[in-house]
Amino acid sequence: MCHDRCQAAKGARHEHHRPLPRPSPHRPGEPLLIADWDRALMIHYEVDPALLRPLVPFPLDLHEGRAYVTLLAFTMRGMKPRRGGWLAEWLFRPIATHGFLNVRTYVKVGNETGIYFLAEHLNNRLSLRLGPPLFGLPYRLARLNYAHDWRSGEVSGRVTDPASGAVFSYRALVDADPAAYRPAAAGSLTAWLMERYTAFTVRLGHRCLFRVWHPPWLATPAVVKVREDSLLRENWPWFAGARLVGANFSPGLAKVWMGRPLRMP
Repeated sequence: MCHDRCQAAKGARHEHHRPLPRPSPHRPGEPLLIADWDRALMIHYEVDPALLRPLVPFPLDLHEGRAYVTLLAFTMRGMKPRRGGWLAEWLFRPIATHGFLNVRTYVKVGNETGIYFLAEHLNNRLSLRLGPPLFGLPYRLARLNYAHDWRSGEVSGRVTDPASGAVFSYRALVDADPAAYRPAAAGSLTAWLMERYTAFTVRLGHRCLFRVWHPPWLATPAVVKVREDSLLRENWPWFAGARLVGANFSPGLAKVWMGRPLRMP
C-alpha cells in the first residue's frame, strides 16, 4: 500500500516537472516572462449568462449552456524576464513575488478558448501601476492574507479592499497526500475550467490577448466554505444569486511561461 502511494507521488512530481510545451515557431520572442504560480485555490461559481454578458467584451464560452466565474487565489513567485540575465531579474525584484485574487470568466474568440478577468486583486502597488497599461489587466489594490499550507489539510485566506473595507474570506479542506494531486480528466468540467492558456484583455481601448504555457494543473477537489463575500457582492450585485459549484486546490506550477500582449485584428 505504501509502495503504491509513494510511486503515485513520484509520478505526480514527475508530471509537475516535465518539460514545458514550447511556443509555436510563428511566435518569435516568446515567452516574455517566467514565474512560479504557488498554492492555488480555485473556487467556481455558476452565474446567469445574461447578467455576465454586458460586462465582458468577448463572446462568453458556455459549458452545456451555463456560464461560470472562478476565483483564483494564489501567490506568484520569482517573476523575471526570459532574457536579460541577472540584471533583468534584479530589476524585477520589486514586483517578482506577491499574491493575487483573480476573478475570471470564460470566453471564446473564433476557435480559441480562454479567460477574461473581471478583476485582479493584488497587494503590490508597483504592479498595480504596470499591469493595466502593459497588459490591459484590471488590477485592484487589496490586502491579501493567505494560509495555503496544504500539507496540513486546510487552507484559508482573506482579501480586503482597503478603501471600502469589503472582504472575501474562505476556508477549505484539501487533501494532504501528494498522491491525490493529478490532472483533471479529459472532457470534464474541471478540465474545462482549469486548463486555459489564453487571456483576452482590453488595453488602451484595443482588444488584446496573451498566452501562457505550462503542464496541466495537478489538483484535487477542495471542500470550501466562503465565510464572507461582500467584496464580490459590492462589485457585482449579481453574485448574490451565483451558485457555488465546487473548488479545486493545486500545490502550484513551476516556471510558467507568460507571453507578450498581442493586439487582435
